[in-house]
Amino acid sequence: MNDSHPFLQKYRFIAMTTCAPIRMRVFSLNCWGIRFLTKQRRERFLMIRDLLYHQPFDVALLQEVWCEADFLFLKEKLGSVYPHSHYFKSGFIGSGLAVFSRHRIHDAFLYRYSLNGYPYMVQHGDWFGGKAVGKIVLGITGLTVHVFVTHLHAEYCRERDSYLPHRVVQAWELLQFIRHTSAGADVVIMGGDLNMHPDDLGTRLLRSYTGLKDCFTETDSFDGCEGGNTHISENPFTNSDELVPFGGGVRIDYILFKGSEQVDVSCESLSTTKGPVPGHPFSYSDHEALTAEFLFTPNKKKHQRSEREVDCFPDNLPDLVNTVNEARTEVKVGLHCAEHMRHTTARTGIMGLVLLVLELAIAAVPIFALGDDQPFPKASFYLLGALCFAILLFTSLLYIFYSMEVKSLQGAEDQMRLALGSLQERLKESPKGLSSVHSETVQLKS
Repeated sequence: MNDSHPFLQKYRFIAMTTCAPIRMRVFSLNCWGIRFLTKQRRERFLMIRDLLYHQPFDVALLQEVWCEADFLFLKEKLGSVYPHSHYFKSGFIGSGLAVFSRHRIHDAFLYRYSLNGYPYMVQHGDWFGGKAVGKIVLGITGLTVHVFVTHLHAEYCRERDSYLPHRVVQAWELLQFIRHTSAGADVVIMGGDLNMHPDDLGTRLLRSYTGLKDCFTETDSFDGCEGGNTHISENPFTNSDELVPFGGGVRIDYILFKGSEQVDVSCESLSTTKGPVPGHPFSYSDHEALTAEFLFTPNKKKHQRSEREVDCFPDNLPDLVNTVNEARTEVKVGLHCAEHMRHTTARTGIMGLVLLVLELAIAAVPIFALGDDQPFPKASFYLLGALCFAILLFTSLLYIFYSMEVKSLQGAEDQMRLALGSLQERLKESPKGLSSVHSETVQLKS
């Protein structure tokens, strides 16, 4: 997608007439809305409805609205305040992503991540959700605003995080999707539950490659939980023991943004909820909600940036090279594990096939036997045969899944390799970046 597209040309022409600063309030919440499993789901969605109804948000980005009936409930009750909404459908139970907007939604698109956990990890359930990134295009007083909402794979065990390669690939696909679909945007805003800490690999990769800024670090006015945490021990739905190693809270929900040569964007304020809602015994969700207020200031002097300036800046180029290289290494580790699991599954399947063939051979013995009075244990035979067939079927399905995982990891690793080569070429043209990388290399060797 580029600025020559007729759709973008239309909004670019309108944007040229915009001069006055514009304010925009963005709300983001992981609603924790799993039917039959999450606590006080109905009561909490009533509270979320009241919050959205009485607060003047321009856009509300919701995650984990797993039940479409909950979205339809909010859509019906909030139609007078947010006349425009969209529910992103994906996977078996849905992506859980929903958007409510005061401004007209001109376009919407969903990209589903190629990796999203394992189908046999039913207790986690991420695979069945079909997690993705949803995008809407808004026209706000002549500005083209691209808004993204996403939810990445959860981190169930930080010490032994078997999902880390999947989450890194998701972060990579997210940043590529943002980069390649927001070239004509005056403003880019992304909100959602990234399930990553601020200094985690995927978060650093996303920020450094896209140029998106973190509202928490950019705003001068913050009101909320200490450190901007959105998963806190004070929340009654949270297992506080899990947060003890992190000082009682972590920040895994974000609102990120960036402007353009046409528009300067600043985050005027950021706030979070703080545990139980006043007047209620529980919170809106097991996550805290985020509210960011932005100021869009159109520039009088406008010129088109080159592709090199859009993609990355010389100041952060050395760090970007190191981050991409680190991400590629993590993907290689995941690829090695996936290939090992695929080989193990193949060997197990072959064993099941051999046992099934032996079963068929044993079944043929009575047919050729001379004596008719020889007993044949039919019950044991059928039970063992069913077990062998189940093993063969299960391992065949797993082999297909692991083959798909290997392909996805290989594809991401190939993309990172190409991107790394391009970044290194640019780095060679930057003496400042080259000296920085050289000094880091010397430190590592020493």
